[in-house]
Amino acid sequence: MAGTVLLAYYFEYTDTFPVHIQGFFCFDKAYSKPYPGPEDNSKAPPVLVYSLVTAIPTVTVSLFIIMYTSVFSEKTIVTADCCYFNPLLRRIVRFLGVYSFGLFTTTIFANAGQVVTGNQTPHFLSACKPNYTALGCQSPLHYITDHRACTGNPYLVASARKSFPSKDAALSFYSAIYTVMYVTLVFQTKGTRLTKPTLCLVLLSLAVLVGVVRVTEHRNHWNDILAGFVTGGAIAAFLVRRRKLGVGDSVIDKRWRRRLVHLGKIKNRLNPELRQIKIV
Repeated sequence: MAGTVLLAYYFEYTDTFPVHIQGFFCFDKAYSKPYPGPEDNSKAPPVLVYSLVTAIPTVTVSLFIIMYTSVFSEKTIVTADCCYFNPLLRRIVRFLGVYSFGLFTTTIFANAGQVVTGNQTPHFLSACKPNYTALGCQSPLHYITDHRACTGNPYLVASARKSFPSKDAALSFYSAIYTVMYVTLVFQTKGTRLTKPTLCLVLLSLAVLVGVVRVTEHRNHWNDILAGFVTGGAIAAFLVRRRKLGVGDSVIDKRWRRRLVHLGKIKNRLNPELRQIKIV
């Protein structure tokens, strides 16, 4: 976990992993959209996205865990013959641990894809501000490979080279898919037949809305958003299918124990009859 956090930090806040510099065609319309302004001016700013990605799954799953813990009441568990933990606290901590690990992993995959590919955003040329006269651009088919072609703000130029995949789309879809699968596969009760579909639809709609905003503001291409959705969804599905979840294991284990006990009773009832048949 600590290594994952450190790697995410190095990708996000340091120049340890330089961005691959791709060339571009002169007057390329795909990269000539107007500069949308800083990320903080977006309708879905990173602060809002990261806050929702952290808060919504935590609050949602915690409420479901509290509800299930009250239904399946358990005594305090003992570990190592010395430490006493409340089952509710243990399950919430386990959920937060696995979810946080996936969150940092999604960040690493998204940042790694951006650094390796170096794909430009739709507003790349507006941030790059190339001098077409000095570069000798006479035709739109002229391809520029000079690393010093950009005369704009170096920070904005570097940010404009990190488009594929969209990190905001990956994080939002990871959060939505993880929460949806967790709630759908783990919590199964008659009282949540309408609650769960409504919750899942809202979370998925919010994740898709983040991607739509990124495209309409010319901060990402559609393929960047789709790649982010695939990245976040794949990581979420992998973690949930690995069944590293606190509540689901205990609930499923209880059901299997009940079935095994029931089968054991049936076997005990049949044993005397089988003995009588052997004696006869």
